[in-house]
Amino acid sequence: MKRNLLFGLAIVLMLFTACTSDDTSDVVLNVNNGGTTGSTGTTISGTYTTDLTLEAGTNYTLNGSLIMASGTTLTIPAGTTINALAQGSDVYIAISQGAKINAQGTAANPIVLTSNASNPVAGDWGGLIILGRAPINSVSGAATSTSEIASLPYGGTNAGDDSGSIRYMRIEYSGGSADGQSENNGFSFYGVGNGTLVEYIQAFEGKDDGIEFFGGTVNVDYVSVVNAQDDSIDWTEGYTGTITNAYVKHGADHDKGIEADGYNTDIGNNSSPIFWSKPTVNNLTINGNGSGTGNEAIRLRAGTQGIFNNIEIVGFAEGFDLDGDQGDAPTGAGVLSNDLQVTDVLFTDVILKMKNDTGETFTITDFISGDGNGTGANYASWSAGWTVE
Repeated sequence: MKRNLLFGLAIVLMLFTACTSDDTSDVVLNVNNGGTTGSTGTTISGTYTTDLTLEAGTNYTLNGSLIMASGTTLTIPAGTTINALAQGSDVYIAISQGAKINAQGTAANPIVLTSNASNPVAGDWGGLIILGRAPINSVSGAATSTSEIASLPYGGTNAGDDSGSIRYMRIEYSGGSADGQSENNGFSFYGVGNGTLVEYIQAFEGKDDGIEFFGGTVNVDYVSVVNAQDDSIDWTEGYTGTITNAYVKHGADHDKGIEADGYNTDIGNNSSPIFWSKPTVNNLTINGNGSGTGNEAIRLRAGTQGIFNNIEIVGFAEGFDLDGDQGDAPTGAGVLSNDLQVTDVLFTDVILKMKNDTGETFTITDFISGDGNGTGANYASWSAGWTVE
């Protein structure tokens, strides 16, 4: 009996020694200091108070919320696929204020965040949420607001805030909603600053918006949104970044190509001094389903401003729909002050190029110059290898 016991202990010691010396990727142990759920193997979730580095070529399963706390970095190398459980809004990745994401895909090896369902559909899981300290107009000064999903703080006074970098990332089947007011998007940028690098991103088959900006100053380059069931690109709360080279393609279920608000009408414009959303959009193509569908390509409302350069709109009943009033939603005033303008646009199969519901009086030439001169995003020149349709 004693000899058998000693033999058993020897076996246990050998196994322990083998495990501690094995540095292969079949076991990834990430200590979760947040006290919720850790991760073992290729399953990840929980609140991380230390850095989380994923391994190239490994498929990961996201089985709940993954929240990176302030001071941490989530690193995702090229070729990584994260398969999210198809359980709706509670499965998402959030980069908190003060945390960073370092996602470095390539055209040949993009990073893919998708559903683990055998027959995936839009809304299977949440999406990617990034929260920064750049200005928003739903609060004043250094105060913060709270995100729809996860109730995390965002906003501040640092226009140059740095939340890391994302290159060549595709998000699929996102947009799970908690209720009618709290919805995930493919990419949600909450008060993200322009110190953050975002380029070559695609949202594919999302239940809600493809990309939404809640204030902030982040610039995004090379953007593809295909088959978003709500708006493809959405901004609100005083977003003032630049969107360059953007391609939108509507599927059977969709809303607007762009829906743009100067502020969040559920909260109010509480900035002091007051400011409105005013992004610059360069090289944009929006492909609809034909002018007979009765849809709008771009809806501008709630006092939004913006500068649009080199736009192509194909297959809509309305090109630009401007909504607002002369009070707290002065969208038309932006046209008159030249803070809301379109330069070089091509309309194809569009019945009404501009609809004015703002309460202000202006003509289409006050709003649009260079009608017929737009060429759009030149999507084929930069989409090969990493996007899907």
